[in-house]
Amino acid sequence: MANVNLKINNIPVTVPAGTTVLEAARLAHIEIPTLCYLKDVACVGSCRMCLVEATGARGLVAACVYPVAEGMEVKTNTEKIRKSRKMTLELLLSKHKKKCLSCERNHNCELQRLSAEYNADEDYFEGETLANPIDESAPYVVRDNDKCINCMRCVAACKKQNVGAIGPIGRGFSVHVGSAGEVKLMDSVCVGCGQCIVACPVGALKERTTVDEVWAAIGNPEKKVVFFTAPSVRATLGEAFDLPVGTNAEGKMVAAIRRLGNVEVFNMDVTADLTILEEANELVARIKNGGTMPMFTSCCPGWVKFVEQKYPEFIPNLSTCKSPQEMFGGLLKTYYCEKMGIAPENLYVVSVIPCTAKKYECKRPEMNGEVDAAITTRELARMIKTAGIKFADLPDEAFDTPFATATGGGTIFGATGGVMEAALRVAAKVLDGTFEVIDFPEVRGTAPIKEATYNVAGREIRVAVASGLANASEILEGIKAGTRKYDFVEIMACPGGCVNGGGQPTLPDSIRNSVDLKSLRAAALYTSDKTNSYRASDESPVIETIYKEYFGSPNSEKAHKVLHTHYHADKRI
Repeated sequence: MANVNLKINNIPVTVPAGTTVLEAARLAHIEIPTLCYLKDVACVGSCRMCLVEATGARGLVAACVYPVAEGMEVKTNTEKIRKSRKMTLELLLSKHKKKCLSCERNHNCELQRLSAEYNADEDYFEGETLANPIDESAPYVVRDNDKCINCMRCVAACKKQNVGAIGPIGRGFSVHVGSAGEVKLMDSVCVGCGQCIVACPVGALKERTTVDEVWAAIGNPEKKVVFFTAPSVRATLGEAFDLPVGTNAEGKMVAAIRRLGNVEVFNMDVTADLTILEEANELVARIKNGGTMPMFTSCCPGWVKFVEQKYPEFIPNLSTCKSPQEMFGGLLKTYYCEKMGIAPENLYVVSVIPCTAKKYECKRPEMNGEVDAAITTRELARMIKTAGIKFADLPDEAFDTPFATATGGGTIFGATGGVMEAALRVAAKVLDGTFEVIDFPEVRGTAPIKEATYNVAGREIRVAVASGLANASEILEGIKAGTRKYDFVEIMACPGGCVNGGGQPTLPDSIRNSVDLKSLRAAALYTSDKTNSYRASDESPVIETIYKEYFGSPNSEKAHKVLHTHYHADKRI
């Protein structure tokens, strides 16, 4: 591809043809403000914040969609541009609910930041006072349209997921985001993935918080409170405390939770390992006994709900295994309570998860209420800040026993392809006792769809990995059409997997648009895996003890009662 030479604010820049002015400006270390643009999600040029002057153009142009040209000269900071941006902000503020001090996104809001930078007057234009009802119908997300700036990034994120639960309704000044027929979010086809939340530049969308309930349990002397943390949280929590993206903050995370009160902190990687033992043996049983194939992973509740609503014919293909979150809930309320002599009703179980759909999952009747509260990475960060804990200064501390030690296979669950690789490490050994391969690089990386074939015990095992529900649809439609043939398929609802989940820290657009979050976060997990003394889930001494003392063997009757579940068709409008 030919290169194009141009100048941005008199700085020479050379970029490939087809590059936008916005992308080219970054190479000159110039950040052009945006509100509607979000890399890999939305690029429509509708907010008008990124307007610039460019030779050959009539008037101001939107940098996020305007392509560079040979010899072009771009100005990004003239008086005309600054006045335009300031007016745009003041128009947005004229109908925006300005309750910044009590907003979830206070000090982390793109509109607030830009308004301060451009000295925008929030009362310059007298707008209409809005009073749209707050939608709190779902257990995982809250929508407040009076804070919405109609950037439509949430709509683009939902469309990109091939869910389409929300869209623009009305025209002109009355346009707003909602679901078809103006139904509540819980009654729509929303699967709870939360990608709309991390896409939103303001506070119009947030998770349905259970922090107050968790604080109450910690303060209740009649309750024993235990936390357990999902694999990906260690790779993202540090971002909420200004640590570099990709920092493995496991030790500080454990230390911080321990300082919230009289609580114990367990490692969810343990039940990721447990999931693998159950799932790998289920896969082998299906292969040997002619079970429903291909088998799909069932760790991701957003993906499971997507199947239940859009592809119910594939429900028999889902593994019957609970997710690691729900396996831990079941394990704690049975094995752990019996072992420690605790009444299950006196044990308060808190999972720390990267995912808003997990909030929905723990409310499903099939899960028997074994997880009392699921809080996101963001919610945990707020609790740590409320407690006045200086996160960056904390020492590294280890998880509490008996659920402290896990394998690298459990850790990589947080990245797309991680569940598949962890399962292959065990399933291949079950099929062929001499199989010694540990690393399966073909299923790693952030590509939307990855495929591989492995020869195990004289049989070809065909696998596929997809992240993002639009890519899941492509896989499923291919299976239906007979053009894709697999034995085992891993699906994660969120692009890149749990490291990019809807409950992860909301970072400034300047970072989201220029940093490969998915790869850097996943790298922290793979590094941890590589240095772990135990790489395959069947090597875990904790799992060995759990089976010896309680379940007997994978897929036993007792294991099915506690660790497995069922799914059902859920046709929405």
